[in-house]
Amino acid sequence: MFSLAHISDTHVLSPDGVHWRELLFNKRITGWANTRVRRSRVYRRQHLEAVLDAASRADHLVVTGDVTNLALEGEYREARSLFDRRKGPAETTIVPGNHDLYLPSISREGRFERHFGPFVRSDIPGLGADVAAGSYPFVRLRGPAAIIGLSSAVPRPPFVAAGLVGEGQLRALKAVLEHPEVARRVPVILVHHPPVDARRRLLRLRDGLVDAASLRLVLATLTRGLVLFGHLHARVRCRLGPLDVVCASGAALDHPDDSVRAGYNLYELDDRGATGMEAHVVDAATGALRRIEVATRAECT
Repeated sequence: MFSLAHISDTHVLSPDGVHWRELLFNKRITGWANTRVRRSRVYRRQHLEAVLDAASRADHLVVTGDVTNLALEGEYREARSLFDRRKGPAETTIVPGNHDLYLPSISREGRFERHFGPFVRSDIPGLGADVAAGSYPFVRLRGPAAIIGLSSAVPRPPFVAAGLVGEGQLRALKAVLEHPEVARRVPVILVHHPPVDARRRLLRLRDGLVDAASLRLVLATLTRGLVLFGHLHARVRCRLGPLDVVCASGAALDHPDDSVRAGYNLYELDDRGATGMEAHVVDAATGALRRIEVATRAECT
């Protein structure tokens, strides 16, 4: 049996603080204000440390984006240190979220790839398409799983957090799924933005996955597997044909609702697919992690 732990939206804050020159005349000013007004009240570093320690006991750890909060160099260095002190890049796979490519300059300089390149190194090189975060999708072959990382992260204007996979990456994904080494394993698709979204189109264009329908058409060829995502800051499980589609909550959130509270999802896989699924959340009273069920919904929202 192969165990896979899933965390998301760590939103690691800069240990050096934020300098005004990093905020002026760009989108970071709105993100910084959001942190001051809301996220700093619910982000708990001790929760994140406890979740990472527990999740790292699984055979492999996957992280579905928004590793950093404002894509600052200090946040990237701190996030890299957190993961290096646990399982390291060989048994940790990370895909970027919109916060990790907060500005066009972050994409141009390849900051995500520079800090997390070892965590996205493909076992089947040459199949990816060039997108804002680098070459995606990538594939990591681990036990019965073919872990396939997509990037939906693209720089956006203020107050817009929508993601995009793009036609080139979708064509590359088709080729990846047809590769013999992938086809004989259980596909585990990682993407930051929700691939299933029942909200009105205007809301999806604001902060959803713009081409989710096109991604679902590619995934419709699969007969088994998992699709794991983040972005919603809530634990959500739904079905897409034979696929389980599951969101992890923010890994550091302090919240009274267990579907939102800091924790990680845990999946068990064998050659048939996912054979077990549960979540572990930080207990408000003790700080220890306790097991809960991942509730199934008809649709992810």
